[in-house]
Amino acid sequence: MACNFSFPPLTPEQIAEALHTYGLAPTANLRAEDIANPQPDLLPAVISNFLATVVDPTGADDLDGQLGFDALASLDNPEHYMEGIRVLRLHKRASAFLESIQFPGFTLRDLLRPDPRRLVQVLSALINFLYYRDDKLALLQPIIHEFPNLDERCMELKAKLAEHQKAIADHELAAQMEEPMVQQLEAEVNSLKQKLVECNKKQLALRANATAINDKKEETHRKVIAKSDFELVKLAQENSKLLSKIVESPEKLQRALEEKKTARAELKNAEKIATQSVQEKTATLEIYSKGYEKLSKHSTKIQALQEQDQIVAGENQKLAALSSEVEWKLKCLEPRERKVEETIAKATKLCAEVDSTRTDAAEELQLIYAKFQQIGHAFTCYKDNFKSFLEQVDERNSCSPAP
Repeated sequence: MACNFSFPPLTPEQIAEALHTYGLAPTANLRAEDIANPQPDLLPAVISNFLATVVDPTGADDLDGQLGFDALASLDNPEHYMEGIRVLRLHKRASAFLESIQFPGFTLRDLLRPDPRRLVQVLSALINFLYYRDDKLALLQPIIHEFPNLDERCMELKAKLAEHQKAIADHELAAQMEEPMVQQLEAEVNSLKQKLVECNKKQLALRANATAINDKKEETHRKVIAKSDFELVKLAQENSKLLSKIVESPEKLQRALEEKKTARAELKNAEKIATQSVQEKTATLEIYSKGYEKLSKHSTKIQALQEQDQIVAGENQKLAALSSEVEWKLKCLEPRERKVEETIAKATKLCAEVDSTRTDAAEELQLIYAKFQQIGHAFTCYKDNFKSFLEQVDERNSCSPAP
């Protein structure tokens, strides 16, 4: 145990007051004089109370616990060793605790027959440790008040996390189920887009053809009208000439009239041919117009499909926003989860230290049992030898002549 406190010597009055305050006094009428002039049982009683209330409140390491049957069987008279074992247990635990707070050198003599100066040093170390522990607990109180119901809060957060994870899984499952439909719609949309591009190209070509036909139609009309005007002017001029010549030459006039009739017939034929050409081009333009209407209907269908793509994109954006919100909430939960994990790690470390201490105590107890067994065996051998010696002495006394 790493500590950052000191243990300055206290006065007997301060020690007596602190022992009463913390409930460690062996008797209710303990006074400063009892510490200045200690009895042999004072320090064992105080240390027993300290270990029972501060170090091991649960009573896991009971100093008065009974030995196991195997240990009892290894001793000849186990009732003679119970008090000694209890004292050795108390010394071992007290020494281990004092060493953990950087107060080494606690001997068995210090426990059973301490001088007043050494007693004050040991009790001062224990009381200063209690002061130090109270200061640290006071510093931890704000953190404890900050998380009054940490376990309940963790359970709530885990439940919310499970709900969010379930919602994410449901959304992912729905997205996976809708993915074939979305892919089919995307394929149809791409096909329609391709058709739309082709239709737009055809529409542009038809418009260009219609414009060219209109231009040719206007040009033809313009040429026909210009030609007709020219022919009328020419005929008017010829009529005026014929009128001037009608008196002079009737035969020439008749011949000129026949030529004019022939030219007029040719002109009508040309006009008829031009009219037929215009009618054919008009019929072609109507066909193009019908094709344009069909393309417009296809374009309307394509726009409706594009609106469906926009709806699907909006749903995907909502799903992405929900995923972002869940990720943000998970990030908010991470610091609290780390605090809980740190608290659990500290508790695990403390449990490991306690287990290690118990293991060391068990090993030390086994060594003590072995030593006591050796001592008992040696005492038995000594007793047998001494008994044999007494018998030999008695025999010698009985064999020697009386004075």
